[in-house]
Parts: sequence; structure tokens; C-alpha cells
Amino acid sequence: MLLLNPLRPLGAAKIAGLQATVLLLMGLLIKSKIQIKAFSALGLVLLLLQTLVFLGVTGGLGLAAVAYGFKRRQEARA
Repeated sequence: MLLLNPLRPLGAAKIAGLQATVLLLMGLLIKSKIQIKAFSALGLVLLLLQTLVFLGVTGGLGLAAVAYGFKRRQEARA
């Protein structure tokens, strides 16, 4: 609670201004922490997606290579 001193109105204004600044900075700090957590979760989802795409592409290329080799072996026997 802010106690006003009638003899020092500018001092009270300075204190009120500092309290408002502290509250604003605390609000911004809390907001930034929430944003960091949200974007961290988004980053993990994107990393998982990238890993799954990589594994899918490499698996598909591996299967294509096996199929191509099998086809070449069949042609060589004929």
C-alpha cells in the first residue's frame, strides 16, 4: 500500500511511477516465460516432424534401392 506524504508530492509520484514500472516489467517477464515455453513446445513438435520425415524418406529410398537391385538381378538371370 502506498502511503502518501502531503509534504512530498513529487516523492510519492516517483514511488508510484517505480511501482508501476516494476509491475509492468514483471508482467513482461511472465509473458516472455510463457512465450518461451510455448515456442519450445512448438520447436519440439517441429523437430519430431522433421525426424519422422527424414526417417520416411530414407526408408523409402532404401526400399527403392532394394527393389531396383532385385529388378536388376531378375533381368540378369533372364
